[in-house]
Amino acid sequence: MFIRAYLRASTDDQDASRARDDLERFAADRGLRIAARYVENESGAKLDRPELMRLLADCEAGDVLLVEQVDRLSRLNAADWNRLRAEITAKGVRVVALDLPTSHQLIQPGADEFTARMLDAINGMMLDMLAAIARKDYEDRRRRQRQGIESAKAKGVYRGRPADVERNEALKTMLRNGQSWASIIKATGCSRSTLAKLRKEIAA
Repeated sequence: MFIRAYLRASTDDQDASRARDDLERFAADRGLRIAARYVENESGAKLDRPELMRLLADCEAGDVLLVEQVDRLSRLNAADWNRLRAEITAKGVRVVALDLPTSHQLIQPGADEFTARMLDAINGMMLDMLAAIARKDYEDRRRRQRQGIESAKAKGVYRGRPADVERNEALKTMLRNGQSWASIIKATGCSRSTLAKLRKEIAA
């Protein structure tokens, strides 16, 4: 059995590694060791996440996918969650989440077949419930955000996302130094439209 820790944050501004210590402590308290860590900054509402897919590709039957919270694994809609769950089940992977106490028993050795099957059934049901709650929370926050923007626009006070001044100045410096757009995009992850806008600002 290998324990594979999955750490995810939604944006580059958040620290996907923040929960590493909690996961390490959880494993150590049970006399276990995390064999591999998969860290990425991707939305949990998106199924195609490179590090999550790599984790599942690396897994063998009996391995544990360890997460801090179920919403780190999924904020997926029902169809995508069912696809992910089917792949996890097909691989024989057990999901253990710090916020899902019923799952903690899945990494304890010595359970008989009946107990193991009961634990799998209970944990699967709880996992589905928490995944549904995580999706609802995601949709609620998106709706409130849209409502806030619409309200601000109606009042004439909406100004859009504030510019990241320090980042933009760094990008401008790279452009002024003659660095290619392709190399800048690869190094920073910025978009071509951002570079085009900054190039116009430099020219002006």
